[in-house]
Amino acid sequence: MPSKGKSRTIKVDYMARVEGEGALHIKLKDLPDGTVEVRDAKLNIFEPPRFFEAFLRGREWTEAPDITARICGICPVAYQSSSITAMEMIAGVTVPQSIRELRRLIYCGEWIESHVLHLAMLHAPDFLGYDDAIQMAQDHPQVVKDALRLKKLGNDIMTCVGGREIHPIAMKVGGFYKTPTVEELQAFLPELEWGLDAAQALTDLVATFEFPDFERDYEFVAMRHPDEYPLWEGRIVSNKGLDCELAEFFDYIEEEHVRHSTSLHSFIKARGEYHVGPMARFNLNFDQLTPLCQEVAEKYGVAPPVLNPFKSIIIRCVETLWAIEESIRIIKGYTQPDAPSVPVAPRAGRGYGCSEAPRGICFHTYAIDDKGIIQDARIAPPTAQNQKSMESDLALLVPTIGHLDDAALTLKCEQAIRNYDPCISCSCHFLKLEIDRE
Repeated sequence: MPSKGKSRTIKVDYMARVEGEGALHIKLKDLPDGTVEVRDAKLNIFEPPRFFEAFLRGREWTEAPDITARICGICPVAYQSSSITAMEMIAGVTVPQSIRELRRLIYCGEWIESHVLHLAMLHAPDFLGYDDAIQMAQDHPQVVKDALRLKKLGNDIMTCVGGREIHPIAMKVGGFYKTPTVEELQAFLPELEWGLDAAQALTDLVATFEFPDFERDYEFVAMRHPDEYPLWEGRIVSNKGLDCELAEFFDYIEEEHVRHSTSLHSFIKARGEYHVGPMARFNLNFDQLTPLCQEVAEKYGVAPPVLNPFKSIIIRCVETLWAIEESIRIIKGYTQPDAPSVPVAPRAGRGYGCSEAPRGICFHTYAIDDKGIIQDARIAPPTAQNQKSMESDLALLVPTIGHLDDAALTLKCEQAIRNYDPCISCSCHFLKLEIDRE
């Protein structure tokens, strides 16, 4: 137990079960009355800038999808989708519905593999009291086996539609270089039907976890489509009045440099931090989920509004279930396009693209000249947009758990960060934990 009125320093050089490297610094003081005062909470992202926006300038506009896919090995489709739709906006082209459906399918594959990796392998050990998924597998072998099988299903869909599971190569401005046959896609149906049961069983388990009594009044920001659960089309909205076209994104959102991070921090002008990701999508688009997903969510008490970030793991389960249902729908209705892509030609202009990566909105804007050379590129990845929210979560959470000993307090802080499934490789990297007690 911490000594009242004393200071403590807790350091974790590298936090496990997140994607990337970085540091967290919490400065606090144990007060004589037994409470804890947080003096400072910083998410320190210390890796060197990656300069992808600079790499893009001077390159052909058709290269953007393949270059931006390298920003992340877990959610490359999000980066490809945002860059492709931005370039298609400039070109003034609309792809046929069959190609659009294939793009939704590969995106579903990405959601499945990313969500299952996080919720079962990276985050569930926190709730079940294990250091990692390997230890967890000793007591819950079927859970881990089913999770790996679900993740493989998502990866296999990405490979079939995109050419490979990491940094897919089949997507392009105007469509695809090659599209799968009906038979290739229908071969997934038996495994997807199994996946429906497996995803529901995983949700049944996750719903039994013990969640801290912690809620915040977030401003949730996500895409909103009038007819479907959003992946990359629609407007950008929030639960506090934001409602804008993609072209207006930076009219409302501002990015700033902070001394302790090589990633930009995002905030809504005149209001402050906001929250992107599964909780935001779920709370703003619950009516667009399938009846089964709504039923499962309501069964476990996560109907909107959900304000406890620790319960985001249940929402990821629901979104996994949705992605499997959506994959089945697409495959059953699929007809292979006559041509894998539509003709596109460059013209000078600026385009905007935004897609719902597993971790939240991934916004891109590009300017190209009449020869198709990229003159300007600007990308706002989801984890960078969530950094302020993560810091605030910690600043508000620590006073409620400051009575814990050093090990327990550190673990709970790490778990609070893992609620966001941060992909620091996208924003820059992550996490070394340091807590100073004065």
